[in-house]
Amino acid sequence: MGRVSTPALSALPVRPLTLRDLPACTSLAYDRGWSPEEHKWRLLLAAGNGVGVDAPDGRGLLGACTLTDFGPHEAPAFTAIGMMLIADRYAGRGFGRRLLEHVVQYSERVPLTLYASGSLLPLARKLGFTSVGRAATATGRLTGPTALPKRPRLTLSPARAGDLPRILQLDAEVFGTDRTPLIARLPAFADRFLVAEEDGELTGFAARWPNTATEVVGPLVARDTRTAQALITGLAEGSTRPLRVDVDVRHTALLEWLGERGMPVVATSELMTRALPVLPGDWTRRFAPLTVAAA
Repeated sequence: MGRVSTPALSALPVRPLTLRDLPACTSLAYDRGWSPEEHKWRLLLAAGNGVGVDAPDGRGLLGACTLTDFGPHEAPAFTAIGMMLIADRYAGRGFGRRLLEHVVQYSERVPLTLYASGSLLPLARKLGFTSVGRAATATGRLTGPTALPKRPRLTLSPARAGDLPRILQLDAEVFGTDRTPLIARLPAFADRFLVAEEDGELTGFAARWPNTATEVVGPLVARDTRTAQALITGLAEGSTRPLRVDVDVRHTALLEWLGERGMPVVATSELMTRALPVLPGDWTRRFAPLTVAAA
């Protein structure tokens, strides 16, 4: 298809997105060869917000991305950028840069994070983002021995409403900031949501939620690798589709364990930040985010 004639970049306003834009967002994803991921778009637009540019030809959105604030509403600790997409017919013409520049300017002094790969990597670097880590995407059907070495005091159970205050407290410790708008939606968002306890102490939690072709394990918070393995094993029960988990590459033991059980690493992405030297919190217990679209 030939190039579409468009007004100057500066003449195309960037506007807020709402849940009313959900069909346009999923159509944009489909246009770029992504899965529509309606379930994830709905969560991110409800727990956070988004920005987009209407296509001048009247065919939906030219581009879009989601923004998820973490921390106090008045002064977020940082904002996670996700789902950045430009319609195929407008690709390679500077619209991605225009959208990301808008987000940087809009954020003012609020630090930013994003997971980047492909063409987004050099663009993010040009706009002041630096790599602070990596995530390895492990995908497949969990196979092999499901029984783990006995650890009598470790128990798994479905998360209940009464567990939410403890989950939010542990999440804030591990991720270094308050993420209530996102985590409080997990019970309705996830198909399966488990907590791990030892001697009555909450030592981890994890959720499994449906995506288009896979079921995603995330967030995955655990005291240690053994607890993370137990949570993944518990979440795999009853799953009818391949699992996906985006593991911090520093958790090598978990990645090796997943690879041995039919879930090899199929891709990696860079965790990048702007005006934030490192992510806050405790990475040793932060095994995987809820989604790489909300670091």
